[in-house]
Amino acid sequence: MSDFYQNGVISTLHRLGNRPVEAFEAELRDFGRKRALSLVLPCLYSELEGPAIHRIVEELKAVDYLDQIIIGLDRADAKQYAHARRFFGQLPQQHHVLWNDGPRLSAIHQRLQAEGLAPDEPGKGRNVWYCLGFLLATERPGAVALHDCDILTYDRSLLARLIYPVANPAFNYQFCKGFYSRIANERLNGRVCRLLVSPLIRTLRTVFGPLPYLEFMDSFRYSLAGEFAMRTDVVENLRIPTDWGLEIGVLSEMYRNYAANRICQVDVAEAYDHKHQELSAEDVSRGLSKMAIDIIKAFYRKLATNGVVFTSEHFRSIKATYYRMALDYIEVYANDAMLNGLQVDIHAEEQAVETFAHNIVLAGQHFLANPMEQPFVPSWNRVRSALPGVLGEVREAVRADDEA
Repeated sequence: MSDFYQNGVISTLHRLGNRPVEAFEAELRDFGRKRALSLVLPCLYSELEGPAIHRIVEELKAVDYLDQIIIGLDRADAKQYAHARRFFGQLPQQHHVLWNDGPRLSAIHQRLQAEGLAPDEPGKGRNVWYCLGFLLATERPGAVALHDCDILTYDRSLLARLIYPVANPAFNYQFCKGFYSRIANERLNGRVCRLLVSPLIRTLRTVFGPLPYLEFMDSFRYSLAGEFAMRTDVVENLRIPTDWGLEIGVLSEMYRNYAANRICQVDVAEAYDHKHQELSAEDVSRGLSKMAIDIIKAFYRKLATNGVVFTSEHFRSIKATYYRMALDYIEVYANDAMLNGLQVDIHAEEQAVETFAHNIVLAGQHFLANPMEQPFVPSWNRVRSALPGVLGEVREAVRADDEA
């Protein structure tokens, strides 16, 4: 980003020049001598068949400051797990592949489920939760970064910039969120953040007033970014959603647990592209419709914990206010795109807004109909209290899979 403006209640660390990645890495090697630096990669087996993960692994081969890399592998049978181990075996760093669908980790998962201590819904949230549990089991205090495995434009400077604010002992930050411009192939992307999250937050501020939580969330330039880093002591008490509300839920947990001056966001890439979801306007069980509903519910749940009372009339008012505000956003983004020579399909943008407006009401109906829903997975601190040896079992299960 070309500006150095600080807005909102959290610190924004900008890209103000072209500092070489080697300069970051030299400092990170020094930081790594004092605190272990780890990386978590939640990965679907299908992503091993695409181009992004191959680029990511090639870039990571040159990263020498990491203590360990933890790969959470989902939707893989035994043959695919063996292939994944061979594929990630080219990494020079110490690394661990968690076979989440394997018999050993599945048995632990079933036991935790029986105690009401494990996520029911498969997906990225559950994958990340087990990876973070394994991180705690390795007992290496320091800092951990997490990013997705579908980043087509990846280079290792993204990781260096992401983990630097929590790795540097001179900084006071406990948590760092990455942000970037969603531009690729001369197109303006990032519809869910641009056309749902930003106008929804400002709609909620209009309807319910300037609540501190909404001001906090409005401070993030890309709240849906899947890239974040934290110091490992944050992990123990972190509760995360297992649906598409993961990123919003993590930020909400940071708001609950830490002062704003312990949280920052950092510009990690000049451009960013990954795989894109279909809008799926006719099927709310998949695509951007499913994502939107989960994200909207995450906001409703958090506001409810802050004392906000919702009724059906509120959701109709939120929908109407959002729709008008989102249409204004479309015009602003279209102007921004035209100024910069980028393409934007106004018809497709308005279709997305119409779908998201419908999702606002659907999410509200689900929220009112399920008052006892528990969207968050218990923290690992609670799990360890209930089953003291469980992290050791996770560690041993991963080791046994690796040796087998």
